[in-house]
Amino acid sequence: MGGLSAEREVSLVSGRGCAQALREAGYEVVEVDAGRDLVARLCEIAPDVCFNALHGRWGEDGCVQGLLEWLAVPYTHSGVLASALAMDKARAKDVYRAQGIPVAASLIADVDEVRARHVMAPPYVVKPNNEGSSVGIYIVHEAANGPPVLAPDMPARVMVEEYVPGRELTVSVLGDRALSVTEIVTDGWYDYHAKYAPGGSRHVCPAVLPDEIGAACRDHALRAHRALGCRGLSRSDFRWDEARGLAGLYILETNTQPGMTPTSLSPEQAAAEGMSFADLCAWLVEDASCNR
Repeated sequence: MGGLSAEREVSLVSGRGCAQALREAGYEVVEVDAGRDLVARLCEIAPDVCFNALHGRWGEDGCVQGLLEWLAVPYTHSGVLASALAMDKARAKDVYRAQGIPVAASLIADVDEVRARHVMAPPYVVKPNNEGSSVGIYIVHEAANGPPVLAPDMPARVMVEEYVPGRELTVSVLGDRALSVTEIVTDGWYDYHAKYAPGGSRHVCPAVLPDEIGAACRDHALRAHRALGCRGLSRSDFRWDEARGLAGLYILETNTQPGMTPTSLSPEQAAAEGMSFADLCAWLVEDASCNR
């Protein structure tokens, strides 16, 4: 848990919650704040299984997965290839398109060009191509007078994506089955604060949706999970413009390391299916392996 990414603090919260749940389930748990000495720490501990509660770069982009494969330590969640593919939003979209899963139009552009002019007709969204937890996301509205004022630490190349209006939906996949659909209700954009601050958003689980939309969300999430090669637990996020019916449903991204905090979505969806948080964590441990 922890790690070196922009999502370090969220990962620490996820890790502590998972560690406590696993202790309650009867496992012997050692909490490791993943730093540059991670290999030495793992060799010292010699764990039977690594529960990966890292978020963001290095933790869910294939890096730590490759390290664990090298050390032959069984680990939870997705492997090297699926993690790297899902973390790269542009390449994940290529996989979705190949499977016939609808995606919003997007392009990759130099950040200086995005700062200088509209590279896409507004409204659009600007975001890093390889970060999660809504880190570094900017919405450029239709009435915007000029391009967005981006933070200095934005990466050199960013994704610019057509803004899809409507409702925020998400579906977790556990093993080979899609769980409940959740609708996320906020006063504005589902940003970092809305995701992790108490009261930042309201989750409706299961979401109140037309049957065909709920079924399509679950189908798209399961097909995305399989096409990317995900293992264990993943969560796919969607936007739905209900005025357009089924044609207004788009997948945004698939998270191979869904948050496991008190306000996180996947544990809520598992609970809606009758699985406690401790049972979910235990399922992930028992599912762990190498060669993922």
